[in-house]
Amino acid sequence: MTTSRVLLYSKPGCHLCDDARTVIAQVCADLGTGFEEVDITTDPALMHAYGEQIPVTFVDGAQHDFWRVDEQRLRTALTR
Repeated sequence: MTTSRVLLYSKPGCHLCDDARTVIAQVCADLGTGFEEVDITTDPALMHAYGEQIPVTFVDGAQHDFWRVDEQRLRTALTR
């Protein structure tokens, strides 16, 4: 059973978001876990909170990274 342990806040047209999505998708596929992506432009509160930091990554409910996703750091967080 696949569960979503990773949450990615992103917005359309963001090249850093595209890069983060690629890394997250690969790591999650390798480790057999899911991820969820939320477009912050659909929620004014999320735009206000994260508009200058995207992409923002959460692991198990805690903020993990913003702007860039380090593959090894994400793997480490997901294998603890």
